[in-house]
Amino acid sequence: MNKKVCSFPILFALLALLIGTCAVVFPASAQAAPTSTGSITVSGTVARSYDAYQIFSANVVDDDNDAKIATDLVWASGTVRDAALPVLHSAGMPNSQTTAQEAAEWLNTDSHLTSALSAQLARSLQSSGAEPVALNAGTTAELPCGYWLIVAKDDAIAQGEVGTAPIMALVGGSAVTVKPKAATPKVAKHVLEDGTAAWQKAADATVADDLYWRLSATVPAGLTAYDAYAVQFVDTMSAGLDPSKVAASMRVYVAAGADGGFDAVAAGKDGRAGTKAAKGWTDITAQCATKVAADGKTFTVRTGDLIAALGGADAFTAGARVVAVYNAPLNSACNHGIAKGNPNEVYLRYPRSPFADQSGDAGFTSTPSDDACAYTWDLALTKRGSDGDKPLAGAVLSIADDRGRTLAADGTWDAQGKATVTTGEDGRVTVSGVDSGKLEVRELKAPKGYTAFEGTRSVTVKAEGLDVDQVAAAKPKLTITAESPLRADSADGSTGSLEASLINTPTGTPPSITTGGFMPSTGDMAMYAAAAAAVAGAALIVVALLVKRGGGSHKE
Repeated sequence: MNKKVCSFPILFALLALLIGTCAVVFPASAQAAPTSTGSITVSGTVARSYDAYQIFSANVVDDDNDAKIATDLVWASGTVRDAALPVLHSAGMPNSQTTAQEAAEWLNTDSHLTSALSAQLARSLQSSGAEPVALNAGTTAELPCGYWLIVAKDDAIAQGEVGTAPIMALVGGSAVTVKPKAATPKVAKHVLEDGTAAWQKAADATVADDLYWRLSATVPAGLTAYDAYAVQFVDTMSAGLDPSKVAASMRVYVAAGADGGFDAVAAGKDGRAGTKAAKGWTDITAQCATKVAADGKTFTVRTGDLIAALGGADAFTAGARVVAVYNAPLNSACNHGIAKGNPNEVYLRYPRSPFADQSGDAGFTSTPSDDACAYTWDLALTKRGSDGDKPLAGAVLSIADDRGRTLAADGTWDAQGKATVTTGEDGRVTVSGVDSGKLEVRELKAPKGYTAFEGTRSVTVKAEGLDVDQVAAAKPKLTITAESPLRADSADGSTGSLEASLINTPTGTPPSITTGGFMPSTGDMAMYAAAAAAVAGAALIVVALLVKRGGGSHKE
C-alpha cells in the first residue's frame, strides 16, 4: 500500500494555539509504531460536554520532536464524506477533489479551515445523521486515530457558559488536550443621578419624576462561527417603580468592539437621558422588541441580529457593546430611606452556541444578574414659635425645589410655581418622596400674633455615598442643613426621615440673635440650646463689665 504522509503546517500551527498540539510535519527520523486509538481531554470551562465527529481516520504517530504524523487518510464514513464534501466544494475546494487526502490538503492550503467553515461542517454533520462520540469536559477519552471535529454540546451548556467554534483535533500518538477559549457576555445596570449627571449604581429621586435606567451588555471579541447573534435583557423591577413608561421610552444602541465604555447617549443634570446616539453608536431600537409582563414587574428587550447591525461578521469578531435606556419613575408605593431602597435587577440571555436555535427562548443561556437602586427621602417642616418652640397652625408657605416647582397641598409639585401649603394644627408640612438638593422656603403669611420672615431661606438635603461600584456597598449618609430662621433638627437615613423647623417670633419681639445665620443640623437640640446659652453668657459678661466701668465713673 502506498502510505502518503499528510503534512498540515499552517492548519496545525493554528491548532497548536488552540489545543497545545504540535503541527504535523514530514518525519525527520524514525517514528514509534502507530496505534489504533489515542487519548484526548477537553479542558476549560466553556461547556460541560462535547460531541466529537471523526472526519478522517488515519495512522498517527509522534516523531522525535513530538510532531504528529498522519498517514493513510480515509473518510471516517460515507455519511461523513457526503456531509462534508458539499460544504468544502461550496467553500471553494475544486469539485474534482473528493478523496480524504485531497480534502485534507485543501483545508491546509491558505488556512481554509476557518471558524466559519468548521461551524458549517458541524451543522452539516449534525443534520446528516453522523454519530458523534460524547466527551465530558475534564475527562480523558480514547478515540480511534484520525481527525476529529470537537463541538460543544448545545443542550449541555449552562448559565455562564458558551459554546465556541468547533475545533479540529488530530488524535493519536501522545495524548491530546483541547482547551476551547471561554468568552461569555456580561451585563451591567446603572441609574442616572441628576445631581452628578452620571450613570451610577445608586441614585436618589423625587417620586413621579422621570428616572432613567441603563442596561449594558458586553459581547466579547472572538465569538466566531455565528450566522446571527441576538441578546435579550431580562429586567425585574421592584414594586416601587412605575412600569408605565418603559416600552414607550425604550431606546437601544449598539457599537462595535468590546471596549470603549457605554456612553451611548448624553446625560443631563435635569435628570433626563438624551436619545441621539453618540459618535460610534447606532440606534437599533426599530429592530428590537420590548415586552412588559402583565404584572408590570418584569420586561424583556430583545435585539435584532447584532452581526447584521454592525455590518457583518468581520466587525462582530471584535466584539460589541449594547445599551438599552428607559424611563421608570418611583411611584407612590416606593420604599423611603436606605433600609430597603428600590432595587432594579437585570440579567442577559445570549445564544448558547453557534448552533442554538435563536427563534425562541430555548436556544439561550444567561449571565448572572446585576442591579442598581433608587432612593427617596421625606422632609417634615414644622412651624414653631420662638416663645416655647410650640407648633403653629395657619402659616402659608411657598416651598420650591431646584427645578422651580412649588409644593401643592396634595403633595404634588406645581410646575408653574404658584402652589402654596398651609401648616395644620400640628404645625407640620410634609414633603414626601423628595430628591436630595436645595428647597427654597418663603413665608407668605404668618400665624396670627407672629411675624413672617422676609425673603427666602433654604433647607438643603444631602445624600453622600451613592456613587459606588456595587449596590451592596452603598451606605448613603443623609444630612440636612438650614438657613435661619429655619432650623435643621434631625436626619435618619435608614427611614429617610428628615426634620426641620421654621421659627416665628411673636409680633413686636426684637429680631432674633440668629436671624440670617446658618445652622447646620445634627438633630441635637442640646447643641442648639448650648449655642444660645453661650451667646447669652457672653452678653451678660459684657453687661457686667459696662456696669463695673459705669459704677467707677459715678463714684468719681
